[in-house]
Amino acid sequence: MAVGWFFRPFLLLLSLYVLLPLTLSVSDSEALLQLKKSFTNASALDSWVAGSAPCNQEGPWNGLLCYNGTVTGLRLEGMGLSGNIDVGALIEMKDLRFFSVINNSFTGIIPEINRLGALKALFLSGNQFSGAIPAEYFAKMGSLKKVWLSHNKFTGNIPFSLGQLPYLIDLHLENNQFSGHIPAFNHPTLKSINLSNNELEGEIPSSLSKFNANSFAGNPGLCGEEPGVSCSKAVETSSESTSISNNYDNRDEKSDSKKITAPIITLGVMLFFMIIFLATRWRKKKQEDVNVVGKGSSNEAVEVQVSVPARREVEVGRKSASSSRKGSNHAKAGVDAVAELVMVNNEKGVFGLPDLMKAAAEVLGNGGLGSSYKVKMANGVTVVVKRMREMNTLGKDAFDKEVKRLGNLRHPNILTPLAYYYRKEEKLFVYEYLPKGNLLYQLHGDPDTSHVELDWPARLKIVQGIAEGLDYLHTELASLDVPHGNLKASNVLLGPDSHPFLSDYGFCPLVNSSGVEALFAYKTPEAIRHGTVSPKSDVYCLGIIILEILTGKFPSQYLSNGKGGTDVVQWVTSAFSEGRQAELLDPEITGCQNSLGSMERLLHIGTLCSQSSPEQRLEMKEAIRMIEEIQVEGGLGSCSQARTMQVLPSLREGFADAPNSNSSSFQEWNGEHARRSHKSESFADRQGHS
Repeated sequence: MAVGWFFRPFLLLLSLYVLLPLTLSVSDSEALLQLKKSFTNASALDSWVAGSAPCNQEGPWNGLLCYNGTVTGLRLEGMGLSGNIDVGALIEMKDLRFFSVINNSFTGIIPEINRLGALKALFLSGNQFSGAIPAEYFAKMGSLKKVWLSHNKFTGNIPFSLGQLPYLIDLHLENNQFSGHIPAFNHPTLKSINLSNNELEGEIPSSLSKFNANSFAGNPGLCGEEPGVSCSKAVETSSESTSISNNYDNRDEKSDSKKITAPIITLGVMLFFMIIFLATRWRKKKQEDVNVVGKGSSNEAVEVQVSVPARREVEVGRKSASSSRKGSNHAKAGVDAVAELVMVNNEKGVFGLPDLMKAAAEVLGNGGLGSSYKVKMANGVTVVVKRMREMNTLGKDAFDKEVKRLGNLRHPNILTPLAYYYRKEEKLFVYEYLPKGNLLYQLHGDPDTSHVELDWPARLKIVQGIAEGLDYLHTELASLDVPHGNLKASNVLLGPDSHPFLSDYGFCPLVNSSGVEALFAYKTPEAIRHGTVSPKSDVYCLGIIILEILTGKFPSQYLSNGKGGTDVVQWVTSAFSEGRQAELLDPEITGCQNSLGSMERLLHIGTLCSQSSPEQRLEMKEAIRMIEEIQVEGGLGSCSQARTMQVLPSLREGFADAPNSNSSSFQEWNGEHARRSHKSESFADRQGHS
């Protein structure tokens, strides 16, 4: 009994220790009001008042991201806030996953935000934070995917714990005073990194070699392949190739003197011997004064113009003034014997297979239909070469007819192929290269300042351009079962001012039955159930891309394995039925308060286009008419937001948060500009490595 009395005070203290946190837990409203008290100059948060729900139906408090009535994010950007950040109040918000105070006036050392272990995105850029960040700061933040600490005054080493975040995809540390060496970043998930304008030194880790020189600029002490500064312990770098991005900076001639040596797979061996065979034939015929390649004898023949210095080991032929006037029979025999590049659209000039084979190539992406390469030829023209698989269903004449039909298309929202190459074992398509990349990368990839800022006017313009391009294809390719057949965000390329171009259309007649499932039209409900497609399949694809553009979510419909992404159709349909459609919109476009009604109307059009039953979907013409009626209400000025940085980040719960949105699933659905490999080698070598 005495022992029991002795331990009773300790038991009482233990009970208080366990129960006290429960009794002191606060609601989101109380936590936010507590946080507000720690700020100075918080007039932008006047909507934060006691007695009202932070995530009410009339609209959430300013700067909040809500889901199902709970606060999931704080976006307190450009509000002139200063003072302290009460991390204790943030801890009380159990569902908080996103925290941003970009472009405010906070000072001092970095707050203890590392106590928020479930946080997925942290944005502190554009403040006056200073001092060193402890090496172990991020050790318990294993959920982090995006970290922006740029445009502050941080000093000391980059915390090595940043390099241990397992899901990190986006890191911005530029414009600080970080010093020392760059820690190892062995993340297959890392898509974007910017360490420029610091005081870093030493060799850039090989794990970061895929990023271009701009990611490391402004650090005179760094050395390695990308900055072009030799490291004393890396003498072998002279045998490695330079990045394609460095060709644009200051070494246009240097890449020609460097090659990557890699294992040659079977196809590479075959290509090598074919080149040797062709070169031998060329030398022999040259000695006999016989021209192999010249102007063809018909309008369909190829005009090959080699504008690069001759390399005897790979040169196939050369156009000359005399070759068009003699040896016509030999030229025709040469074209028949050796497959040539066939121009179907000469608006970007005329070039031949030797131009491509000699040029440096950069891998852009690997999709269901094949691989894509960026190729910069010696004459300065940059093109995208798509090396296609599963395209043996048609013979040469029928293939030629179909591709030339595509080459004759002309529309402001259509990217027309420039040329093709046909062999039984291999097909190449050549397109104009658009530096802005594609829509999927703008929505779900790097939030880099070089990318288009996808505000509401830009997104509406993209949707309307896609619709107009589809309307044109449904007129010109009406004889096809499904005129486009592969409409998805990766196949919408963006030009200047967010101008959209449709690509990878009209492939259905060309693709083998075994490879047809790579086309997005064959992922529609009717194709999955019955194996049939129709023009209404394109309408469904249009609906998916509208929902993706408005919500910022990565659609699970793109993936074949059913893992990752968001079922945008089910999600949007449920939200409409419950009157929660305002919660669907990407936070980056909700600043256009006057256009919320237009956004919801466009969402409704997306749901009508993506109905499970083709009979219930809108007709293409009706969808086009309804989309064209959508306007930016109040003009473009109504969408201006208080921000000084060019592009502000957001955490989208689609692609970024997909549990299986790794590089393999990324490649599964993206066929163009998906990933950027900055290793430069000849296109002939690239063919061998693929």
